[in-house]
Amino acid sequence: MVTGLGAVTAQGHGVEATWRGFLDGTVAIRPVTGIDVSGYRTSLGGEVDPPQRRHDDYGRLVGGWDGAVEFALAAAGEAMAGAGVKVARNGHGEGVPATRWGVVVGTCNGGLRSAEGAWLAERDGKAVDWRQHLMIQPQTIAEVLSAAFGLRGPVFSVNTACASGAHAIAHAVEIIRAGRADAMLVGGSDAFNETVFAGFNSLESLSPAPAAPYSKDRQGLSLGEGSGMLVLVRHSVAVAAGAPVVAEVLGYGLSADGHHPTAPHPQGEGAARALTAAFAATGIAPADVAYVNGHGTGTPKNDSAESNAVRRAFGYSAEKLALSSVKSMVGHLLGAAGAVEGIATVLALRDQTAPPTTGFTGPDPKCGLDAVPNEARSLPMDVAMSNNFAFAGANATVVFAREGRPATPLPEPVIDRVVVTGAGVVSPVGATAAELLRAYRDGVTVTGRVSTVDHEPAAYLTPRQRRRMDRLGVFAVVTSAMALEDAGLDPAEHDPDRVGVVLGTGLGPVESIERFTVPVLESGAVAANPAVFPNTVYNAAAGQVSMVLGVKGPTSTLTAAHAAGASALCVAHDLLRTGAADAVLCPAVDAFSPAALRAYERIPLFSGPGSGRYTLVEGGVTLLLERESFARARGARVLGHLSGQGSAADAVGIGRWDPRGAGVERAMRAALAEAGVDARELAAVWANASGLASVDRPELAAVERVAPGVRVETPKQVLGEPVGAGAQLAIALATQESPGPVLVNSSSLGGTHVSLVVTKE
Repeated sequence: MVTGLGAVTAQGHGVEATWRGFLDGTVAIRPVTGIDVSGYRTSLGGEVDPPQRRHDDYGRLVGGWDGAVEFALAAAGEAMAGAGVKVARNGHGEGVPATRWGVVVGTCNGGLRSAEGAWLAERDGKAVDWRQHLMIQPQTIAEVLSAAFGLRGPVFSVNTACASGAHAIAHAVEIIRAGRADAMLVGGSDAFNETVFAGFNSLESLSPAPAAPYSKDRQGLSLGEGSGMLVLVRHSVAVAAGAPVVAEVLGYGLSADGHHPTAPHPQGEGAARALTAAFAATGIAPADVAYVNGHGTGTPKNDSAESNAVRRAFGYSAEKLALSSVKSMVGHLLGAAGAVEGIATVLALRDQTAPPTTGFTGPDPKCGLDAVPNEARSLPMDVAMSNNFAFAGANATVVFAREGRPATPLPEPVIDRVVVTGAGVVSPVGATAAELLRAYRDGVTVTGRVSTVDHEPAAYLTPRQRRRMDRLGVFAVVTSAMALEDAGLDPAEHDPDRVGVVLGTGLGPVESIERFTVPVLESGAVAANPAVFPNTVYNAAAGQVSMVLGVKGPTSTLTAAHAAGASALCVAHDLLRTGAADAVLCPAVDAFSPAALRAYERIPLFSGPGSGRYTLVEGGVTLLLERESFARARGARVLGHLSGQGSAADAVGIGRWDPRGAGVERAMRAALAEAGVDARELAAVWANASGLASVDRPELAAVERVAPGVRVETPKQVLGEPVGAGAQLAIALATQESPGPVLVNSSSLGGTHVSLVVTKE
């Protein structure tokens, strides 16, 4: 149930200010003043007036503020204040216990503005507070929100470019349905920066006038910034609290195009599969939907592809459908778009009114659906949908229902167990999981502070494919191909629409971001390279896996820093368990850049006396997960069962851990409970420990409380810290030799903890 809403957009601060602007058809796309946009195709954008800053320590900690964090805090504050469900901290008082509250945040750029500022300051010889480097990661936004509101359940960030906000809603819904939380703060946030303006300008996508989606005279998109936040609450909890239910999230559909890094499939094939998946997940029929809040960016290809997708999925019902785009009024909010547009969909249901598409001068025959031109329209509706389609072919549709509509039961998913059937590895230490295990058992330690992959893993790629990729994409594709080969699965021989990709990355595409951004900061828009820009989105690597290997099922990219791979496994586990896919490739990959390594050097955690044998290593590990019924039917070898997951947050601030290890203890106990495994049955705990005393000690103390006397494996202290790939590494090693169940821990440096139970039966 949706019980709280918050928004910061160019229309104003607050949900009702934004909604009034939409209903009035107010175009808030104006000349941008916060960054230099000289030399671009446009000077316009949906710019936000800075909100009043919260009285907490986040700005002071880093000697400044990042807009994406600031917007998220403001929108979240409004959503939490109006949710009607309190946070019971420390298990006391009324409300939902803090450990049963979680956060999922979507963002396209995270704290990229902070990265730009840090680079410029260092270039000019100015001191940069080391904590500013922590603001760069998308997970920081989620962890800031967790600490600000004291939410200590699952805390994840998702970065599927322009579909991030919608993916955040989808993943939060699964967390609640699986019983891992009772309430979730969920949404998206993005702020203007030089990189994004220069990138879209280099692609010639920006419109010189405010965007006019679906219109015959449209010239491109307008960029926007801001944040949207929703509070989702389990139905029984909302009723017990007397919370003001605004709408219900019925379900969602996800898919991958597998077509092109930036352009959609022209017939909307992938987007249509997201729509039909949403129909299947919710049990609604096309005729039940009166309104769709469209992706509608204003670019010729996107709008016509979406219109084709809607016709393909809705059939004859498409001609009766209202399909409008609020991007015409606030611009494209990128990672926040799915959240703000989800809010617009919820309010359309509440007020029985469809917001307009402004600037509409007449229908384009390639679109041709009812765009609700220029004026809001009263429209009876019980069910409405919100579409978001992104770079790298990531598609998402979320289905909302009006509060008070006649209740209809949702389809019951056929729950299945999830198994691991294959692994692929790219590492400085070994080329297979077996080689890594031998190196670990032989104590073959990596040397130095950084270890890179010094060979080109070009197998599985044509020269043309390789030229389009950065090293992150190469690692993802190659390890995924290895995992498919190891598992004996050829997607083309099954249904490629039922094979998904859920990727985890701790650092993201830092190589491409640096290659694109530094010349822009030095020389301006003329230095923007349109061939590099598509790889600056975090989900580009997942998109390359989809395109090269032909897998087109559900896709997402998780960015929970050093716990990114583990969080990706959690999402893949839920997609498979509930039947959204038959198999999911789950790569965890990271590649270094000079700027990323300099950032690590400036964080005292890595250079102080407690840093021990800490060594960063790049590369990646992909695990292939399958529904057990699918794997057994095709005669697959089963390496192990992913039997349980648990997530928890310390919620103590940027770059901090609870020194007692309380968060990781809760994650471990939750994973064991979900798996139905007694800690005394464990063959081993594969620890997160990587050589940093300030995080290793709390974890090992927690392990001793949860599983005293159980063998503890610490592969990262020997093979190095693979950033976001720690969980995949541990599972690839453990499934080769452990006779009994194992517990795998993975944690971010900001106190996000994920534990996974892998069993052998």
